[in-house]
Amino acid sequence: MNLHALLEYTLLTFGSLFVIVDPLATVPAFIAMTPRDTPEQRIRMARLACVVMATILLVFAVAGKVIFHFLGITMPAFQIAASIVLFIVALDMLQAQRSRVVETTEETLAGSEKADIAITPLAVPMLAGPGAISTAIVMQSRAINVAQHVALYACILLVACLSYLILRLSARGAAWLNPIAMKVTTRIMGLLLATVAIQFMINGITAVRNEWIKS
Repeated sequence: MNLHALLEYTLLTFGSLFVIVDPLATVPAFIAMTPRDTPEQRIRMARLACVVMATILLVFAVAGKVIFHFLGITMPAFQIAASIVLFIVALDMLQAQRSRVVETTEETLAGSEKADIAITPLAVPMLAGPGAISTAIVMQSRAINVAQHVALYACILLVACLSYLILRLSARGAAWLNPIAMKVTTRIMGLLLATVAIQFMINGITAVRNEWIKS
């Protein structure tokens, strides 16, 4: 087993998933949608949302290829499509704002009127949105052995656990979040996500080119 390749894959997978799930950017909306809930109720919602998010990403990571085969979608086509989605999100993050691909104003307003926001809109689409699902599927397609598949599943669970810890910390208020630090962090994560998106597109185009050469 190539430990260097495994470590590289694991770091890329974890970084990509954490950046696109972006639990830190979810905190303000989480607080805004639960103004009348107690800290204990917020913690319960955060726990359920992260469990649902992990479940959804694991399902797509395991069954992504089967779904594509059923729909007649090729992985290179999906990689290119996913790169476009991720790049759009990254551009919004570079401007220190929450992307409408991840969460719309209408969804946030609707969430503030719901008794329980755990499953929607918190788990889906705010945490497990199109970008996160696309990333899980693309990284699954890049796993070349059992160890890398296990690393992918472990990364999904780790991101879910970290998301829960961040939301749990914010359950009693988000005064610990410095607005300036948040903007700087969001822009840095946006730059990293843009790099990941471009790499996904390069991989997809390369795969298409190789298929054309073979044919």
